[in-house]
Amino acid sequence: MANEIENLEEIQRSYRNKLATVKLDFHRELYYRIDWNDRLICIKGPKGTGKTTMMLQRIKENFKDTNKALYISLDNLWFASHNIMDLIDYHYSHEGTHIFIDEVHYYDNWQTIIKNIYDDYPNLNIVYSGSSLLRIEKSQGDLSRRHVVYNLPGLSFREYLEFEGIYKTEQVSIDDLLTKHVAIAEEIDSQFKVLPVFEKYLRQGYYPFYKEARNSYGLRLQQVINQVIENDYPAIDDVSVSTIRKTKKMLMILAEKVPQTPVMVDLYREIDTDRNQGLKMLNALERGGLLGLLSSETKSLKGLTRPDKVYLNNPNLMYALTSNVNIGTVRETFFFNQLSYNHRIFLPKKGDFLVDDVYLFEVGGRNKGFEQIKDIENSFLALDGIEIGHHNRIPLWMFGMIY
Repeated sequence: MANEIENLEEIQRSYRNKLATVKLDFHRELYYRIDWNDRLICIKGPKGTGKTTMMLQRIKENFKDTNKALYISLDNLWFASHNIMDLIDYHYSHEGTHIFIDEVHYYDNWQTIIKNIYDDYPNLNIVYSGSSLLRIEKSQGDLSRRHVVYNLPGLSFREYLEFEGIYKTEQVSIDDLLTKHVAIAEEIDSQFKVLPVFEKYLRQGYYPFYKEARNSYGLRLQQVINQVIENDYPAIDDVSVSTIRKTKKMLMILAEKVPQTPVMVDLYREIDTDRNQGLKMLNALERGGLLGLLSSETKSLKGLTRPDKVYLNNPNLMYALTSNVNIGTVRETFFFNQLSYNHRIFLPKKGDFLVDDVYLFEVGGRNKGFEQIKDIENSFLALDGIEIGHHNRIPLWMFGMIY
C-alpha cells in the first residue's frame, strides 16, 4: 500500500501545480450557468476553449480543504500503468467528495467507467470533460439518465472584451439585439472604439490561450488542429492511420476554398475516399470544432448528408490555416460561429443565413444593400465596418454579444 500511495503522489503533485497557477480574474459565461450541485456533470468542447481552467477554478474558489476534491487528466501517462478505479477508491476512502476528470475520451470504455463511479460511490460528485467529438450514447453505459451535458465553445466577442479588460456587459438576446441594437451600440461605442478591437478578435481571440501565445498563436492553433485529428479523433472513433491522413488533407483543401458548395465527388477523388467515408470525415471535423457545416432545413433533417456550404469553424482558424483569407468569408464565418451556439441556422433560398426559421440575414461590408432580400419579412443586414446601425442595418460585431 505504501508504494501505491507513493505513486498517487505523482497525481497529487500534478493537481497541486495546476491549481496553484489557475487564475480567477475571468470566468467563462458557462461557469455561472452550470449547476455545480448536480452529481454528474459533463463539459464538452473543442480543444483549447478552457474546460480545464473552468474545473480548476471551481475547485480553487469553492473548497477550503482542496483535499476534498481531486483533478485528474486521463491523458496523463500515469494511467497507462494504473487503474482509475483504484485512484477513485483511494480518494473516496480518504474523505474525498468531488472528482474532476479531464480528457475522459483518452480512457477505454470511459462511459462504463463513469457510470461505475457514479453507481459505486453514491456520495461522490463527478465532473468530467472531453472533446466535442464525444459521442454519448445509450449503448455504452447509458449516462443519459444520470448526467447533465454542457457545451463550451470558444470566446464570444463579448467574452473577449471582458477577458481583455476592455468592457464588461451581459449577454444580449437576439430579440433585444434586433430591436434595441442602436441604443446598445451607442452605449458600447461611448466607452471605446470597437472596430479595431473587433479586427484583433477575428485574428486572435477565439481561443483563450491566445494571451499566452500572442507571437506563436498561429503555430499553437495548428498544433491544436493536429491533436484533434491525430489524437482525439482516433481515441473516440475507430479510424485508421490512412483515414487520419485523409481527414487532415480534407481540412487543408477546404481551408483554401471555403465557403463553398462542395463538389463532393471531386473532393472525394482528391483525397482518395468514397462518399460514406468522406461524409464521416466531414462530420468528425465539425464535431471536433474545426468546420462549420451549413445545410438547408430540409437536408438538416436527413442526418448525415452533404452540406450545402462549408466554413471553417471560426475566423482564427482561417488566419492560421491559409494566407488567402477573404474578408467576405471572415464575416460570414464569424456570424455563423457566434449564432450557431444558441440558435438553429440554415441556408435560405435568398440571403446568407436563416436563424430559428424566422430571421433572414445577409452579411457584408458597410455599403451592402437589401437588393438580395428586399421585401422579405424579418430580413436584416449584418454589416462590417460600422459602429452603430440603423433600423434593419446592424453592425456585424454586435452578433458577438449573443453568448
